[in-house]
Amino acid sequence: MKKIAFLAGIAGLALGSVLAAATGASADDAKLDQLKKQGFARLAIANEPPYTAVAADGKVSGAAPDVAREIFKRLGVPDVVASISEYGAMIPGLQAGRFDVITAGLFMKPERCAAVAYSEPVLCDAEAMLVKKGNPKHFKSYEDVAKDTSATIGAPGGGTEEKLALNAGVPRERVIVVPDGQSGLKMVQDGRIDAYSLPVLSINDLMKKANDPNLEVIAPVQGAPVYCDGAAFNKKDTALRDAFDVELAKMKKSGEFAKIIEPYGFSAKAAMSTTRDKLCAAK
Repeated sequence: MKKIAFLAGIAGLALGSVLAAATGASADDAKLDQLKKQGFARLAIANEPPYTAVAADGKVSGAAPDVAREIFKRLGVPDVVASISEYGAMIPGLQAGRFDVITAGLFMKPERCAAVAYSEPVLCDAEAMLVKKGNPKHFKSYEDVAKDTSATIGAPGGGTEEKLALNAGVPRERVIVVPDGQSGLKMVQDGRIDAYSLPVLSINDLMKKANDPNLEVIAPVQGAPVYCDGAAFNKKDTALRDAFDVELAKMKKSGEFAKIIEPYGFSAKAAMSTTRDKLCAAK
């Protein structure tokens, strides 16, 4: 699996600020009491390994739900249940009360930060494209897709990749909304789209499972930023978010956070080298 190098020089400062800001957070708000009584938290996920996954027996896993499950246990909520959702439907679902939290690789951006209450960073990754072997259209960036007037690219509906392609100038009709990773891979294999875009680790997971020598990964996509997600809560539930952050900071400091996410290929140092405030202010 391709490793992405991240700078972690300000990790100690970032973690220290999290702990200082979270000291006064109370875990005894009404929302947390509600979750304790019902015995579980409702997660919105995308079923996009290694971020999120649902096994054949229905068990929810992946790096983001595994972190959330452990934190909720520490808060007195013994279990989590998950609903699979398109990225574009997650925030409306959270606002409508269908979920308690989004743990799905929903990367922090200013417009999303205005709509939800994010935790501190959990998972960070860069962008990739899945193409036919040899990269016949010579894609290196989303701009390359835009310049080729016959090229099509697949992306999750409402996801980061869809917006990056549109912002790079790919016309709406050439950005194909794909419901899940397996569908995107099959569409590239069948020649129905020229590229399928997801974060690096998600594309690598698809490639590993497909074991298809006729496919190739372009990573990282040139000009695309590295993004980080966090657990996303309803704006009304900031006390629950703050309690979540307290436990997340403890896990980052103790090394337990790294033990959960690094087997999935994510970098704990990357998540600890930045903050919610920085990510939400980024253009």
